[in-house]
Amino acid sequence: MTIGLIFLLTILPHVAFASARVTLSLFALHLGATPLTVGLLISLLAVVPMFYSVRWGRQIDRIGMYKPMLAATALMLAGVLLAFCLPRIETLYVVSVLAGSGFMLYHICVNQAAALVGRPEDRTRNFSVLALAFSTSGFLGPMMAGFAIDAIGHRNTFLLSAAFVVATLALLYSQRRAMHRLHRPAGNTQPATEIPDKRIADLLRIPPLLRVFVISGLLSACWDLYSFVMPIHGSSIGLSASKIGLVLGTFGSAVFFTRLILPWLVHRVEERKLLIGAMALTGVTMALVPLTQSVALLMAASFVLGIGLGGTQPVIMALLYASAPAGRGGEAVGMRTLLLNITQATIPLIFGALGAALGMTPVFFTMGAALLWGAWYTRGSKVNSKQ
Repeated sequence: MTIGLIFLLTILPHVAFASARVTLSLFALHLGATPLTVGLLISLLAVVPMFYSVRWGRQIDRIGMYKPMLAATALMLAGVLLAFCLPRIETLYVVSVLAGSGFMLYHICVNQAAALVGRPEDRTRNFSVLALAFSTSGFLGPMMAGFAIDAIGHRNTFLLSAAFVVATLALLYSQRRAMHRLHRPAGNTQPATEIPDKRIADLLRIPPLLRVFVISGLLSACWDLYSFVMPIHGSSIGLSASKIGLVLGTFGSAVFFTRLILPWLVHRVEERKLLIGAMALTGVTMALVPLTQSVALLMAASFVLGIGLGGTQPVIMALLYASAPAGRGGEAVGMRTLLLNITQATIPLIFGALGAALGMTPVFFTMGAALLWGAWYTRGSKVNSKQ
């Protein structure tokens, strides 16, 4: 097992998920959905993982990544094929649950795999490579969805996403032995269902880990909200699906560029200062997005947002594993996923209702203010991967 293989195993399903997510929003709008309905659909991506992500993380610690990754890709495949077979607004609710649950489980698995490849000191490099994979697919997925919708329609775009999931299943099966060898069982062999619930609270009682959870949740929530509100904003000002995909793709290209130079950057800039700068830059830019209707300016703003948010993920994950107790890395990722899913399941719904009532401008302003608060919160803490 190499980090290069994990790179491929990350790109393929994330292209499918990123494409399906954009297609889900634009197809719902095409069918006459309101921003509140779109917010509900996006929220449903995180509903099931909100209840099961910690349990999934514990199970991955015990049995490894291979079988959970197979189950995750099967769920994603079922979701996108259902959207192709039954293209109705009612079906999209089920599609959202299936695709979101599958990808969140897969996300925990590939993070665990990246943490286990090589030596502990290789983790920052591994997570940078993993982040590059996510940013590559984050660029390709929305771009593919936008142009495919204009060329072949919403239904066939879901089918195109399914092809990437099938490719993931084939690659997983061909590398099953390497995946089994990578697993390192945690010392606690007690069944996950018998582990007391208080262990979740134990993780929150670790101050450095709690700070990482808070900062990570804020950044991830704003990232997901931008992916949710940008298609709505673009549709409201008359942009085509391909132009919306281009704007979102510009965000992904900036994320890729930032993560490409991140290994060089983290050796020269303190992690805390890097996080503060990222949140401050993103907060100001987010508030400027609704003030323009130009595609060129929206692409420029998306590029700045990608720079601000793109470099934070590898740093956050390195901090997470540095702060987590030994043998509980998968559980810590699951706990982080739980907290992220709580925000992902509630915030799009809340902001969808706000957008339906007042328009999208207050949504962007609120996101910007939240990020500026995050920069202030990080300024008063001692976030360090060596804690």
